[in-house]
Amino acid sequence: MNAPTPTPRAPRLDPLAVRRQLRDEGLRARHSMSQNFLADPDVLQSILDLADPAPGRRILEVGPGLGILTGGLLDGGATVTAVELDRRLGFRLARVKEEAIAAGKLRLVDGDILDQEIASLMTPPYDVVANVPYHITSPILHRFLGGPPRPERLVLMVQKEVAERISSAPGDMSYLSVFVQFHASVRIAFRVAREAFEPAPEVESAVVEIRPFDPAGAAPRLNAEEEDGLWRLVQAGFRERRKKLHNVLSRQLPLSGAEVAQGLAAAGIDGDRRPQTLSVDEWMSLRVALGPIPGGVKR
Repeated sequence: MNAPTPTPRAPRLDPLAVRRQLRDEGLRARHSMSQNFLADPDVLQSILDLADPAPGRRILEVGPGLGILTGGLLDGGATVTAVELDRRLGFRLARVKEEAIAAGKLRLVDGDILDQEIASLMTPPYDVVANVPYHITSPILHRFLGGPPRPERLVLMVQKEVAERISSAPGDMSYLSVFVQFHASVRIAFRVAREAFEPAPEVESAVVEIRPFDPAGAAPRLNAEEEDGLWRLVQAGFRERRKKLHNVLSRQLPLSGAEVAQGLAAAGIDGDRRPQTLSVDEWMSLRVALGPIPGGVKR
């Protein structure tokens, strides 16, 4: 009787690699680029385990930095495209990963991820792994979820507050949480203390796993016009997120109070509720009940 095949494990990282490289090469994080090097080996290993690189898997890594996680992804057999804004780090990574580049396993892209055309950068299916600069978290989420080709999975380090916001249940929703949950399932994988970084940021962080519902864009929930109408409606609602929904929409949309009341009733939504209490499905139902909104939102 043959012994069961052991489950492959992600490659193990060098626990001292980050702090050793920072010390030996005299590297300093650049405040102007919102840099904080993740230096805790246990956290790095947890991200690598969650990313679960496999032979032949395509991974887009945003902000590879020192390349510690990049090395783990490559060791797992993945083919990595790494986008790095800091040319100093990009040149260094090209030097230390020369063999992987020559073998076609690693492609380095010099620039801002927000300036990249994802469709020309990656061929689906692919995953995203990133330690996201916190000031561009929302634009990055919109970039990867707003249209195909979406990744099959995103493993992102973000500010803990943002992680809690995008994974929140009705009652604590925001425009961003509605947007993310319309496109994908999201969960907080684990939280990360400030002390895990060099230098330590002012906020705590968390790693989230996001799985888009329709990576290839083959079965959109709404067409482009319908989705645009949905976001105009949700944006209008969250302009006064602590006010009653009937009052907010009556003020923010080019609709009469009677039209708003009729739409809310048709969707089965109490007009006294606050915008943050609505689920994604309720916003979608309300869009249908209100019908096309002439002229968008009031200014």
